[in-house]
Amino acid sequence: MSVEISSGRFTRDQLPEQVAAYVRELIVSGEVRPGEFVRMEPITKAMGVSNTPVREGLLVLRNEGFVELVPRRGFVVAKFTRQDVRDLFWVQGMVAGELAARAAKIVTEEELADLSDLLDQYERAVNESAGDQVARLGHSFHRRINIAADSDRLTLLLGSVVKHLTNRFYAAIEGHVDATLQDHPAILDALRKRKPEEARRLMETHILAGADRLIASLEEQGLWTDDGEVKAAGRSVASVASANGRAPRRRTSG
Repeated sequence: MSVEISSGRFTRDQLPEQVAAYVRELIVSGEVRPGEFVRMEPITKAMGVSNTPVREGLLVLRNEGFVELVPRRGFVVAKFTRQDVRDLFWVQGMVAGELAARAAKIVTEEELADLSDLLDQYERAVNESAGDQVARLGHSFHRRINIAADSDRLTLLLGSVVKHLTNRFYAAIEGHVDATLQDHPAILDALRKRKPEEARRLMETHILAGADRLIASLEEQGLWTDDGEVKAAGRSVASVASANGRAPRRRTSG
C-alpha cells in the first residue's frame, strides 16, 4: 500500500500531516511500540519527502501526545495505554452519536438512498474480500451521516479525533466487519424511522465496541504486559518504514 507523495498530488502544506498520519498509524496499529525512536532519514526515503515535512509531521504528533522529543536524541514513541484507546473511541462515539441523532431529524430521502447504496457496496466488498474497499465504504457510510446532520463545526471536531484512528486496520480487526454488517443497517433503519435517540444509541455502541476489538487485537500482538505496562520491541519507526516499504494512504476526515 503506497502513495507517491513526491508526485505532486499533495501540496506542501499537506506533507507534514501525511507524515503524521503514517507514523500515527504505525503507533495505533501496534506496529511500533512506546520507547522506540523515530529516525527521520529512512522515513524521508520511504515517503519521498525532505527532512522538513518529516520533522514538522513529528512535531504534530508531539502536540497530539503520540511522540516525545528527547533532547539530543530525537523523537521517541510515547506511552500508549488501553485507556488511551478507550478515550479516543469514547470521544468519537459521543460526537458521532450526537451527529447521528441530528441526522435522524433532518435526513433526506436522497441521503437515505445514498446510505442504502453504500451498505450494498459494503456487503459486496466484504464478499469479494476487498479489504481496501471495505475500509473506504465503511468510512463513507459514517461520513455521509455526518454530512446529513448539517453540523459543520461538530463534524470538524469529530474529524480531529477520527484522524487518530486510522481506517486501514479496521477491516483487519477480528469481528469488526461482521459487526459492521449488522450495525450499519440498524443505524440506517433508525434514521429512516426518524428515531434520534435510537440512532444515537446504536452509533455510540457501534463505535465503542471498536475500542474493545482494537484492544484485543493489540493484546494479541503483545503490546501490553499483564500488569498494564507497555512492552518495547527494540525497533524504531524507521526500521518498520524500511521493512514495510510503504507510505501512507491518503485519508479524509469525518
